[in-house]
Amino acid sequence: MGDTAVAEVMAEVMAELAGLDDPKTRAVNERHGDDHGVNLGKLRALAKRLKTQQELALGLWETGDSAARLLAMLICRPKAFGRDELDAMLRQARTPKVHDWLVNYVVKKSPHSEELRLAWFADPDPVVASAGWALTSERVRKKPDGLDLDGLLDIIEARMKDAPDRLQWAMNECLGHIGIEHAEHRARAIGIGERLEVLKDYPTPPNCTSPFAPVWINEMVSRRTPNP
Repeated sequence: MGDTAVAEVMAEVMAELAGLDDPKTRAVNERHGDDHGVNLGKLRALAKRLKTQQELALGLWETGDSAARLLAMLICRPKAFGRDELDAMLRQARTPKVHDWLVNYVVKKSPHSEELRLAWFADPDPVVASAGWALTSERVRKKPDGLDLDGLLDIIEARMKDAPDRLQWAMNECLGHIGIEHAEHRARAIGIGERLEVLKDYPTPPNCTSPFAPVWINEMVSRRTPNP
């Protein structure tokens, strides 16, 4: 697709996104720190129609518009991005949904994911560090070999209580997955959660599991344990 054709499609897509923007949806999203008003189901339907288009995805990302960036991550080729490109994109992704989708839909599928995990994990920016912790949680669940789980629990025990919100949430997720997936560390993970009380009073809708680590760990483990 030539530059002119991409520009034409870009204009059409941006107009369609503008038409999908709903003030009520925007108001709900803004309460969670997001700045777009497009229903995600409609966004996914648009992505399905567009199919994979890497050039268009790059153009949509460059607009800086959150709805356009979310769409970009649904139509891009994750393995086409370079390591430095993904690092720059993460640092540009300041709203929670864009940040979350970038990590989960793009970085996790990238050949650079482990290198970025290590770099972001120790980053002084707590939002960037939260991405490192999210990738670490993925390894705790799927590829734990080589991870120092005791060392991770040491860091969580020392830093989670006073961590900024986004980083605290990511560290708590890692704590939960260590307790759920690794029985030999379960008692310590639950103990850390009980002592720190992070997210203990988090409002949880009926029929949903609390993110408070001791409750979450016990609930998920009980679901996996066959009834006698």
